[in-house]
Amino acid sequence: MVDVKSQYLKIKEEVDRGIQEVLDTTAFINGPQVKKFQKEFETYLGVKHVIPCANGTDALQIAMMAVGLKPGDEVIVPAFTYVATAEVIALLGLVPVMVDVDADTFNVNIKGIQAAITSKTKAIVPVHLYGQAADMESIMKIAEEHQLWVIEDNAQAIGADYTFSDGRTAKTGTIGHIGCTSFYPSKNLGCYGDGGAIMTNDDELGTLLHKIANHGQVVRYYHDVVGCNSRLDSIQAVVLSAKLPHLDAYRDARVKVADFYDAAFKDVKALETPYRASYTTHVFHQYTLKVKDGSRDALKAYLDEQKIPNMIYYPVPLYKQEAFKASSNGLDYLENTETLCKEVISLPIHTEMSEEQLAYICEKVKAFFG
Repeated sequence: MVDVKSQYLKIKEEVDRGIQEVLDTTAFINGPQVKKFQKEFETYLGVKHVIPCANGTDALQIAMMAVGLKPGDEVIVPAFTYVATAEVIALLGLVPVMVDVDADTFNVNIKGIQAAITSKTKAIVPVHLYGQAADMESIMKIAEEHQLWVIEDNAQAIGADYTFSDGRTAKTGTIGHIGCTSFYPSKNLGCYGDGGAIMTNDDELGTLLHKIANHGQVVRYYHDVVGCNSRLDSIQAVVLSAKLPHLDAYRDARVKVADFYDAAFKDVKALETPYRASYTTHVFHQYTLKVKDGSRDALKAYLDEQKIPNMIYYPVPLYKQEAFKASSNGLDYLENTETLCKEVISLPIHTEMSEEQLAYICEKVKAFFG
């Protein structure tokens, strides 16, 4: 699905030199490389505060700790997403309220959010799924009306641009009160291990997020709040600093792959190519088709036989996961979520794909449909 090695070879000299510097100085934790990447990432995103941390799941947990959510508070999340989004809600004793997604964008449905709000609702966690933004302008209006926190799960859409109705633009992850991202190796901006970051334009939140990620302390051994231990190590920061200047080029390469797929599949009636919303760019963390004739599982089996990588993100709604059955308040069916779980399939998409590889994949997919 990704080719991390070929991507590495193009930046090998810079990465190797940076890692050797970390080894030579032995500043493995919170070394100057981490602070350097933090500043570079703040500049790229146009955001006041970036707090590097250990992974994207930690980023979400720290964000929820920072806004003061209490056990029993309700947090609205899409039902069609990776488990981490709801996992941290449950870990903190909060209640994940799962709502349906749009059939086209795969992102959280605005009417679903509005219908789910109760007196216990305290936050919304929109997920920018597969690489394009949720409808953040509408979400922020709802949040303002009901005095709710908005924590963006931006693990799959780093570098995407959102355009407001008045023409203003902002990077995903910088629109809500807090944004969270992951640097897992397969992400569009990935390190060579685990890593994550939290973003905010709020000075008070920025200070608090730093504290929580560092055992609740600013001055060593003086702990102001209960925190956790979540750090980005210096070697991962080196990798991220090497990759960040190429992030927009990586995006362009992914879009080129998506365009190739779109053109190849436009006349295949059983396939629906990814919808691209007008208010957001799409960075194509995944290229996800909908198989409309009921043959998705057969297509997957066929691609497996052909040794063509493919994945189903995601086969089971969150509310049907065993871990969340008790907290889903009897929810057992959301139409778009159920349909997508039966229809979606993702094909390889990454920065190093050749036209020969793409042509081969498309030929095989089209051969399956005759």
